[in-house]
Amino acid sequence: MALPPLALAAARPDHRQMSGFAPRVRAVLGPTNTGKTHLALTRLLAHASGIIGFPLRLLARENYDRMVALRGAAQVALMTGEEKIVPPGARWFACTAEAMPLDRAVEFVAVDEIQLCADPDRGHVFTDRLLNARGLVETMFLGAETIRPLLTRLVPGIEIETRPRLSQLTHAGPTKLSRLPPRSAIVAFSAGEVYAIAEAVRRRRGGCALVMGRLSPRTRNAQVALYQQKEVDFLVATDAIGMGLNMDVEHVAFAGLQKFDGHRPRRLHPAEIGQIAGRAGRGMRDGTFGTTATCPPLTDAVAAAVENHSFEPLEQLCWRNAELDTGSVAGLLASLAAPPQRQGLVRGNEASDAQTLAALAADADILALADRPARVRLLWEACQIPDFRKLSDDTHALFCARVFRHLSHEGRLPTAWITSQLALLDRSDGDIDTLMQRLAGVRIWAYVAARPGWLADAPRFQGEARDLEDRLSDALHERLMSRFVDRRAAHLLRRLDDGTEEDLLSAVTANGLVIVEGHPVGRVEGFDFLPDATTQGAERRLVQRAARRALHSEMPRRVSRLEAAGDDKFALLPGLRIAWDGVVIARLRPGPRAMRPLVAVRGSEFLDGAERERIRRRLQSWMDDVIRRTLRPLAELEAQVHASELRGVVHRLGEGLGVMHPLQPRLPPTERQALAAAGVRVGRFATYMPALLKPGPALLRARLLALAAGREEPTLPAPGLIASPRGTWDEETALALGWLPVGPMLLRLDIAERVAGELTRAAGGGPSLLPADLASRLGMPRDQLPSVLRALGFQLLPGAVLPEGMAGPAAPPRFAAVRRRRTIRPSPRPETPPAADGPFAALAALRRPAPGPR
Repeated sequence: MALPPLALAAARPDHRQMSGFAPRVRAVLGPTNTGKTHLALTRLLAHASGIIGFPLRLLARENYDRMVALRGAAQVALMTGEEKIVPPGARWFACTAEAMPLDRAVEFVAVDEIQLCADPDRGHVFTDRLLNARGLVETMFLGAETIRPLLTRLVPGIEIETRPRLSQLTHAGPTKLSRLPPRSAIVAFSAGEVYAIAEAVRRRRGGCALVMGRLSPRTRNAQVALYQQKEVDFLVATDAIGMGLNMDVEHVAFAGLQKFDGHRPRRLHPAEIGQIAGRAGRGMRDGTFGTTATCPPLTDAVAAAVENHSFEPLEQLCWRNAELDTGSVAGLLASLAAPPQRQGLVRGNEASDAQTLAALAADADILALADRPARVRLLWEACQIPDFRKLSDDTHALFCARVFRHLSHEGRLPTAWITSQLALLDRSDGDIDTLMQRLAGVRIWAYVAARPGWLADAPRFQGEARDLEDRLSDALHERLMSRFVDRRAAHLLRRLDDGTEEDLLSAVTANGLVIVEGHPVGRVEGFDFLPDATTQGAERRLVQRAARRALHSEMPRRVSRLEAAGDDKFALLPGLRIAWDGVVIARLRPGPRAMRPLVAVRGSEFLDGAERERIRRRLQSWMDDVIRRTLRPLAELEAQVHASELRGVVHRLGEGLGVMHPLQPRLPPTERQALAAAGVRVGRFATYMPALLKPGPALLRARLLALAAGREEPTLPAPGLIASPRGTWDEETALALGWLPVGPMLLRLDIAERVAGELTRAAGGGPSLLPADLASRLGMPRDQLPSVLRALGFQLLPGAVLPEGMAGPAAPPRFAAVRRRRTIRPSPRPETPPAADGPFAALAALRRPAPGPR
């Protein structure tokens, strides 16, 4: 970031001459976790006034809050590029390094992370502070030991103090992402890598907080609070974590060792690795560091250097000329490009403000406006607007040009323009990157609003920009939470990892919802636990572990409720499954007889053998009762018949569940009467019980016969139909299910017997007329009648009987002709065909006799 406009002052006040004595200049060096920042704040507040500069806006805000808590808001100021809170009586200032008010005389001045003087992009700012920022009484620079030789050379008489680290830092080697210990920070070096790792942590470990340089202070604080309050145990961050962000991190895991520095990808220097790894272990607690994911292991030399805080010293610091020539744009550019005159100083990368100035210098209109020193200074101030959006095009340069034009022509920025731009950014929809980009736009306008004299109503727009940043920050925090945090899984995992699984508070609600520690984790259906559908993999196993304790006490209660449940709570479903309250808990398996199937309870890890047996007994009792009630005529027949002559018939009827082939030879009249009294009809096509052909009994018969034969449950014609297309049913299957195959159709057995009887009686004395309504009575098309009649044992005769008064040749034998009368006569008995191997074992051995009139 570029220097603020105050760097254009022709000469800075020499506080040393003003005070009459040389102030104390000291450096406090050492690795992370040495208490350097705490010492500096203590010294700052011990003086009557002071300024401390930090490398990040986040740190400035964090320490501003600490200072306010100690001294009150009326005496503490915050100054960053985007935010200025300066009470009239402010005595102590927390600032970013760029925003330090060096024209203000204060007793104490401090700069944190002074080793950033060597940073190619921002180093010139810190070097300027190192060479020129001084307090009236005391000046303190905080940083790494690597800058010691250059401090000695560039700041004569500086006192240097080295502070040891308060805790031990140990290399732990590589660790899988799923095996990282709780309270770990995982460091990646691009937004894409951060998001991918955060997604993996959410799936495997319940979620994480995120810390990135692009986060606003409000969002960053909310994410840190999420971690500090142990709602999550993991933190995924960029290298922004290495700049003084103090959190309770016990292990730092590098997911990569290469970063893009704004110009090219490069490997991290050992000192940078040490700066980041040093976030592990705070206070007197030791910390560890290592690698994870696909990151290659650290070499032994680098690991040892980090453990011992021993790094190569810096050889040069980055510098940019602060004595600028504002007489012309060309002179300003030339002064910015001036080389350093002192050993140990080099020019760094060209900063974005200088790049913007060079771009605008190619615009003839801009050069025409910058025709005097005041306008050149104004142009330079416009070029110093930070490029937070980093769009890699000329958008930012055009924006700075527009600001300069407005200020040159009008002296102020148009209120309507600022209002409309903030309104465009005032949207909380969109994904994480969209919200971050809007926040970057808000930060630019906050910077603009903080420039003195640029806006007619600066306080209003400063407040609007702060409020908008807060709203977008809250929305961003919610998006991060929604995408990367599963609070339920994180909480449960922590309890399970702590070994306090037995202390989990768990319960099952009346509707079967399983609650563990206040979090819904799934539901109970029957005697099975169904984890939340959103859980997968490791999270699903975690949820099952958490729910097991609640379910082991819930299942015995459910078994007791099932035993006491009424019969209306059970149902036999397709596929021979038994449901309790709509949930399948068992199925039928073949028993000793078709009428006596057995119940098999579904397995469950939450049921022991005794509980499964209790369930089986209750369901077996219900199933037996259903069969007795639904097939009552057959059950009563088996219980009442004692005559030895009928026992065989009843046994065969029982095996066929109320349907068998015709009796051969014919029974004596007394036995036929006995069967008829019991609801058995001895018919021409079968011996059967008509009451069992009704829809309810017919469905149960079909299921039980299929079970006994080991076949799939057949699909019956819809209830109420007496005829249906035959489909793929063979004769044995059809007859066993109570249907008679008649050509391409199936005719219900009792209807077939009734119609065949009527036609037999009509044709007893010879050929007879076919009833005109026969097709409609059978519920089938007329063109199906010939084949149906043949199957029933009758045949159509050619010829016609014309009504009186009509003459003419006979019409062709088509049933569609309504004037045609059909005549029938009994057909000769066909040969008895061998029975096909049908699917029902109880009937497979029976042989159908030849049909004929009785």
